[in-house]
Amino acid sequence: MTNQPERDDSLETYLVGGAVRDRLLDLVVVERDWVVVGATAEQLTQLGYRSVGKDFPVFLHPRTQEEYALARTERKSGQGHRGFICDANEAVTLEQDLARRDLTINAIAEDSDGNLIDPYGGLDDLQARLLRHVSAAFAEDPLRILRVARFMARFAHLGFQVATETMALMQDMVDHGDLRELTPERVFMECEKALKAPTPGAFFELLQTLGAHRDLWPELSDFSHLARLSEITDRPEYRYAALFLNIPADVTKARSKALKAPNRYTELAVQVSQGYATWLTLANLNAEDILGFFTQLDAFRRHERFNQFMAVSALLATSGEAQPLTSKTLLARWQQLHQACTSVSASELPDGLQGPAISQAMRALQLTRIKTVLAELINH
Repeated sequence: MTNQPERDDSLETYLVGGAVRDRLLDLVVVERDWVVVGATAEQLTQLGYRSVGKDFPVFLHPRTQEEYALARTERKSGQGHRGFICDANEAVTLEQDLARRDLTINAIAEDSDGNLIDPYGGLDDLQARLLRHVSAAFAEDPLRILRVARFMARFAHLGFQVATETMALMQDMVDHGDLRELTPERVFMECEKALKAPTPGAFFELLQTLGAHRDLWPELSDFSHLARLSEITDRPEYRYAALFLNIPADVTKARSKALKAPNRYTELAVQVSQGYATWLTLANLNAEDILGFFTQLDAFRRHERFNQFMAVSALLATSGEAQPLTSKTLLARWQQLHQACTSVSASELPDGLQGPAISQAMRALQLTRIKTVLAELINH
């Protein structure tokens, strides 16, 4: 990304949204979005811009590949966050375009001379650390509830809060059941973005305050494990697993399926649901228990997933209450036991074994190796 925005002198363009907001907050600007006023799609195409918007007039700059959207207004025409009629004619003003945005801090524009255009008080709200809706049109799109919660996940550590009137508006939307219009894919997309933010717990806590969790994930109510884990890891799938720490595995699997979460999220969360409590109690387990635990979690075939489970378990134990063994010691012992089992080779079996006898002999060898490790740990 270049240091200075590249503008086309033949067009009236404005830098808008997150790029302006994040620069004003002294945050790294990841991407830039632009609004073009007083132009048509045909003009942009003739200048070499490539159309990419299915629902809206969005184009990619021929050199920078940044997104340029024609200034537009939107009118509600149906349910959901896609039920809008878009008007992008040449007469639409910048102020009209900014008016359709969700929050005032996202409705600030910058012209080619670096002047800020702020018709809805976004600068004051940035200073006051407030997330405030631009207009009553906010209520037309239930996805904006999740977006506000996601901005809390991103900015809570900077002292941001939701404006009182915006909380009241979102509460009315939740009470009306508006969130039920959203697709699972869109819900999880916002959830995943929140899980990558500095304080993902703020996302879930705000939605719980609104009662939105009853429509989204009614099984979840304790986000303390997520909050603690988020302080020591930024991996979103680890943070997702922490949400389901004390939830039964079948419920975890069903909720993840309903959210259409990717397999890497679902499988790890299910393993944490199944195995974390047992992982903590290693000192009380015998060889049969340990081998059964490995088998239950498919630890011998799915090595990478099991290693992720152990990593999450160690992080959870680190962030939780004190245990008889430190998380570092527990992790090392489990790794030693797992390695002892996986080191068993078919070449060590007696000749002539067939069918079930092979697996029985492998199991017997694994139990022997586990007992050896346990004896070493006791003597140590």
